[in-house]
Amino acid sequence: MKKHTFLAICLLALAAVSCKQNQEKAQQTDAVREELVETTVLHPVEVMRTIEVSTTLEGYQKVSVAPGVTGHIEHIYVDVGSRVARGANLVRMDQQQYNTTKLTFANLALELNRLEALVASGAVSQQTYDQTKLSYDQTSESLKYLEENTFVKAPISGVISAKNYEDGELYSGQAILELTQIGTLKALMPIPETYYPRVKAGMKVDIRSEIFPDTVFPATIEIVYPTIDPATHTFNVKVRIPNGNERLRPGMYVHSSLEMGRSEALLMPYQSVQKLTGANDRYIYLNEDGVAKRVFVQMGQRFDDKVEVLSDAVHEGVEVVTTGAEKLVDGCKLNVSKVY
Repeated sequence: MKKHTFLAICLLALAAVSCKQNQEKAQQTDAVREELVETTVLHPVEVMRTIEVSTTLEGYQKVSVAPGVTGHIEHIYVDVGSRVARGANLVRMDQQQYNTTKLTFANLALELNRLEALVASGAVSQQTYDQTKLSYDQTSESLKYLEENTFVKAPISGVISAKNYEDGELYSGQAILELTQIGTLKALMPIPETYYPRVKAGMKVDIRSEIFPDTVFPATIEIVYPTIDPATHTFNVKVRIPNGNERLRPGMYVHSSLEMGRSEALLMPYQSVQKLTGANDRYIYLNEDGVAKRVFVQMGQRFDDKVEVLSDAVHEGVEVVTTGAEKLVDGCKLNVSKVY
């Protein structure tokens, strides 16, 4: 038993020594490793800043038609796809409660007229009159409410986009209809927080849809939301999109672009930016006195085959490896064949 234990200890010791020797050998190999590369010295260039965001269109206004009274649905005047004007009849609910309240109101109106004459002659106290007047006013308000919720009218002009009941069904609280405005659309665009001081209401936005690849739909920023999302570091803007010809529809996926004017940027070939295996981290290699230095970067705006890279270590005059970066490791020696 002791013999087996001794042998196991010896084997473990030999494995540790071998591993250490391999590591030292690898480090020595990396130290003398020299890779043939091409580099570019970065200088600022003037570019047109454009924010590009994909988003989904919505009806500028969307109303759920849900009456405030329960009961059976007597009649629905419209169907999915029906175009309605503001004030058009949409739904007629069970009228029993409305009719009862209407009769009560008519009776209170007669009673109030009689009391007005009696109170003037002193035959009836002012208190009796005031109590009847209060009941009259309360019933009047109830009647208005019941009328609006028994004979439901369209609060906006639009198109019926959903119908959840049929005539005679019991209304249970879910909206009977969905009414959507499509003559004007809206969209929410998330914008990186760095642009917050420069984005203003009234700025123009171009909307493009893959369904109409040759058409640009003009839009305008209507509202700039006042807060930044701490998770995404973006803020929203509400965009208003005229849609008189109704080519665009709510739910469409579109691409929007917002021009932010000209500014300077440091650009390098897009293919020179490496991606860390198993992650979304991006990095580049700098030439520092003939040695490769790996620097993690954030991707900025892309311009054709070039991309802006953002990092505290990337500034004017740095020498970036643009050809051969995929075979480098941090700290290896560089043989620069060409500098652009």
